[in-house]
Amino acid sequence: MAEPIRLSQIDDSTRGDHHHLAADDTCLYLYEYTSGRDYSFSATNNLISNLKKKPSQCNVQSLAHKTRVIGEAAVALRQSLNAGWLGFATLVPVPGSKARDHPDFDDRIERICRGIGAQVDVRNLVVQTDSTIASHEAVPGERVTLEQLQQLYEIDEGAAAPEPRAIGIIDDVLTAGTHYRAMHSILSARFPAAPIIGLFIARRIFPPQGDDPF
Repeated sequence: MAEPIRLSQIDDSTRGDHHHLAADDTCLYLYEYTSGRDYSFSATNNLISNLKKKPSQCNVQSLAHKTRVIGEAAVALRQSLNAGWLGFATLVPVPGSKARDHPDFDDRIERICRGIGAQVDVRNLVVQTDSTIASHEAVPGERVTLEQLQQLYEIDEGAAAPEPRAIGIIDDVLTAGTHYRAMHSILSARFPAAPIIGLFIARRIFPPQGDDPF
């Protein structure tokens, strides 16, 4: 029998890897993604690589791989999350880096959320008003900052009712925690009574120093 899929929680031993996280943030993840390594390095790197394929660059085969891993991620979250919590929580996808009118607008996180279950409350409560460079494509100095994201994010009031009782912010990879913190800031201001957690397919780790990939 396969081992059950379990979520791990960011704690004092790992929080420093994600420097925007606050001490009282509750963030959980399924797997570890190794930075600086390609899709062939691990099953998780392969999953994340397929998830992040640009819509404009997807051929039939790439699209099939992306659709497959979206389903795999949804099943993994479904199996690892408490069914009772899912019964009353609202899942809020982190918007992609591209606004809805951009050819590379990507709704992969929403699709993962909706794949968890037909009865799960999934709402795009936060929208991004302009496009940015994707964090995994940006060079140092070009990555969107926490302050910039807070300016770009806004609540979609059309999706705000009924008021969420609990919120799960969903994203694929936890890196610095920039997007999570910006999401948390705008959601907690609008829905102060709702406890908020972060749920991630993977957290970024770095290979040991001196570990030669070749």
